[in-house]
Amino acid sequence: MATAVSTPTESPAPPEENTTQVVWLDAALLVRDECNAREHDTEPDEKLIASVKEIGVEEPISVRPKPDGTYAVFKGWRRAQAQQAANATAEAENRPVRPVKAYVREDLVGRDGWTRFLSLVENDHREGMSERDTLKAKELALIGMDEVDRRRAAKALGVGKNAAKQAKAAQKLDDAALRRAAAGGMDLEQTAQLAEVQDVANAERRLLRALERDQAEGSGGRGHWDQEMALLKAEQADAAKRAKVLAELEEAGIPLLTRPSYGQKDPSHPLSELTTGLGNPLTEDNHKGCPGHSARLDDEHRPVWHCSDPAQYGHKVRPKPKKPRTEQDEKAAEERRKVIACNRAWKAAVGPRQDFVTRLVRMKTLPDAARVFAQEVLLTLPYYYSSWTDKQESQTLARFLGIKEPEKADLAETAAQLPKARLANALFAQVAAACEYGIREPKTWSHLATWQARYLLLLESLGKADNGSYQLSEVEQQAVASHRPTPDSASSVEANSDASVDA
Repeated sequence: MATAVSTPTESPAPPEENTTQVVWLDAALLVRDECNAREHDTEPDEKLIASVKEIGVEEPISVRPKPDGTYAVFKGWRRAQAQQAANATAEAENRPVRPVKAYVREDLVGRDGWTRFLSLVENDHREGMSERDTLKAKELALIGMDEVDRRRAAKALGVGKNAAKQAKAAQKLDDAALRRAAAGGMDLEQTAQLAEVQDVANAERRLLRALERDQAEGSGGRGHWDQEMALLKAEQADAAKRAKVLAELEEAGIPLLTRPSYGQKDPSHPLSELTTGLGNPLTEDNHKGCPGHSARLDDEHRPVWHCSDPAQYGHKVRPKPKKPRTEQDEKAAEERRKVIACNRAWKAAVGPRQDFVTRLVRMKTLPDAARVFAQEVLLTLPYYYSSWTDKQESQTLARFLGIKEPEKADLAETAAQLPKARLANALFAQVAAACEYGIREPKTWSHLATWQARYLLLLESLGKADNGSYQLSEVEQQAVASHRPTPDSASSVEANSDASVDA
């Protein structure tokens, strides 16, 4: 079900060895090409030098001629250095020196991007080239190419059109993380995404675990990865929101109160529990001048204004009965933490889900299950669908249809240009947009209606059919659990179906 990408037909490039003849070059004229992809571990080891001393360089190196008469080596620089070292020893011992066999690539003069790419392919297939060198070479090579060369190089490397940007982003990881990402099987895009969220606690471990789950299913999809990335980005945004509020408090000179240690008394109170000495309410505005003016952050990282020591600064605490904290209170606090986490996860799941719907809508042929679902909704006109049409909310629909600026979409114009063959896709896009509107609230997970569950279960089945390209998130799985067909009901449906066939 993956979307096919058409590319112009190209004649395969002739092998490099056939583009020019092998020539013998004086090893003293060889220098390192600035576009050589290997930047670390460039020196020949003793084993290579010893071999070259005995038999010379067997495999030709590849060079580009330079204006000063030297030759820049972009393939085989370690072999060239080994021959230079061997020749130095030979001269000292009054023995003849050896030249080096080389392909002189005059056609690559001025083509730095393609030269770097050829060097990358050469070195990437040999042991010892670091992940960082590989990423840097991919980035610089693809940036330095024209469109035709870039398309060929990307195809040869097995990367997408954004490979240069992804390679640049991935280099933000340290060497150890790059090695672990490569060992875990992350591709270039995934390594770049890891770099995006590396500041989130346990991001690398969580993404590697998600990748293992995708790999274990063996279908080539990345549904678990996409859901984990969405959750990590949500946590990253949440942490950024908190950091922003903390920075604003620090800039304003307002202390952030910390929770007291076990056994310590906390003298602070929120302003809502305090009055002035005359019994008037305390607010942020009339309390700012108090030396005890401070804040704590609530679950949404909003400041809750406090006085750090009301007794010291002359405030009164509103009288209220004190109740000891009970086990029920602890359970309520734990439930509150769970609600906050599930709300965040529900919002994070929107991105992968709507991306998948967009892919479905843009397919050449819509899957039958999606078409039937859309037809049923259009024929029965359930309340959630008719309510959405009354609101005329069209941005999500426009995004599903692939309109570049969905907020400015003219759907009447889109309808006029819609080919007949795309009608089913457009109808499903409209029904999906209505469903998305119906599950937009973060707390939807806690009271999922049957029609909402049907929509999510439909997407789950379509994602599995598409080689696992989409998976429900953990909170979505939790929400639809009670709506899943039981084995007994499934057997009953199958039996009824068999009976009708027999009849």
